[in-house]
Amino acid sequence: MGPRGRPALLFLILLRTVATQGRPPRSHSLRYLFMGASEPDLGLPLFEALGYVDDQLFVAYNHESRRAESRAQWVLGGATNQLWLQLSQSLKGWDHMFIVDFWTIMDNHNHSKVMKLGMLPESHTLQVILGCEVQEDNSTRGFWKYGYDGQDHLEFCLETLDWRAAESKAMTTKLEWEVNKIRAKKNKAYLERDCPEQLQWLLELGRGVLDRQVPPLVKVTHHVASAVSFLRCQALNFYPRNITVRWLKDRQPVDAKDAESEDVLPNGDGTYQTWVALAVTPGEEQRYTCQVEHPGLDQPLTATWEPSLSNTLAIGVISVIAVCVIIFFTGILFRILRRRQASRGATGDYVLAECE
Repeated sequence: MGPRGRPALLFLILLRTVATQGRPPRSHSLRYLFMGASEPDLGLPLFEALGYVDDQLFVAYNHESRRAESRAQWVLGGATNQLWLQLSQSLKGWDHMFIVDFWTIMDNHNHSKVMKLGMLPESHTLQVILGCEVQEDNSTRGFWKYGYDGQDHLEFCLETLDWRAAESKAMTTKLEWEVNKIRAKKNKAYLERDCPEQLQWLLELGRGVLDRQVPPLVKVTHHVASAVSFLRCQALNFYPRNITVRWLKDRQPVDAKDAESEDVLPNGDGTYQTWVALAVTPGEEQRYTCQVEHPGLDQPLTATWEPSLSNTLAIGVISVIAVCVIIFFTGILFRILRRRQASRGATGDYVLAECE
């Protein structure tokens, strides 16, 4: 898979391995996603970076090229050489930091010793997500998280300037990083000052693109399996990514645990899609309503399952044919009975002629 084909895949992998909190409807975010593999068998470079503004990819960087590449037309149209140079320098610095952190974590897991001894190397991965969110009231929230081999590993705590270990094997790295007070101060400065400033700059460049709102197309489908009726509510082609899809029964919310949902996934054209399915008792489908809330909607949108016109016509045609068959056979039976009755009447009225 080429470098241009991997961004969506990497984005989904990182969102699964390093959990992030949902964004409020009127906030904006800047996220950098880093990923690398110690061995090339996974098809990944030692370091690759992707930058997203409000979930829209705008920049990509990898260890081999060592340069930032634009992934959005609105960035190319507005960014000055100086601003783009600053972004490139930041990514180069993170490239170096990522590789150093990668070897540190591998050393603390005794994974690098295997390579040093010349044994068959194992492939390991490191994932990082860092960035900030700016709320409508201009308050900010920063985040900096590490994932190792697909599992949560370390998270930087901005309030206390220390690291939270997600597993026991991360404790050694946690203690080692906390000794370096300068690193913690640099992290704090980036998350509280540099990141929000860069986000505001990018939002200005993307005005008219990033602030657009595309409401979802909503439809409800139905199918039956193993004598169970399933309703699926699909929300399609919407932007931004924030959306709420839930089921109501008799206008009351259904417990989310009873529903099966899909993650919000990119379509590849800048819009998103998702769905929520629910198992219901056959014959009670009309009691359920799908409710969708999205920034592109003035008010919540509701949808219910309606039998398709083709099914309705088929049922109608079958019913008409059945009635016609009943009428036809009823007519035949009536004629047979009439003939039998007429035959009996004719026999009763017949009298033998008297012989004289």
